Amino acid sequence: MGRYPVLIVLAAFLAAIAGVFLGRMLFTPEPPIETRFHAFLHRELELDAAQTARIEALEREFAVQRSRYEQEMRTDNRRLAAAILAEKGYGPAVANAVDRSHHAMGALQKATLQHLFGMRSVLKPDQARRFDDAMVQALTAPQR
Repeated sequence: MGRYPVLIVLAAFLAAIAGVFLGRMLFTPEPPIETRFHAFLHRELELDAAQTARIEALEREFAVQRSRYEQEMRTDNRRLAAAILAEKGYGPAVANAVDRSHHAMGALQKATLQHLFGMRSVLKPDQARRFDDAMVQALTAPQR
């Protein structure tokens, strides 16, 4: 009788691992549209070495900018949380914190678009047309 509980626990453990594995295989979410767009840019536009180098430089510059805005948004979220705790409702401090966070989000969106157009300027006309099509598709893709 001492062996059966160990076998039951082992079987349950193996079933759980198999379930997680199958769940990841069957229900892995699609990568975000930004990731797919980035892959499209590098894989399907057949960039030459000079284009790749310039785009990589633009991406490094943008990564610094994006990080700064994301940090600003995290700080804004902490301010919003503090305002919610203090006011216990939608008061002036909460409204101010929301407005402040919208400013950072808008600034990030503008910087992202400037970055995209900067990358586009590196492309040849045929690549730029495909880039435009992919950008429109990314912007109009259904949310998941």
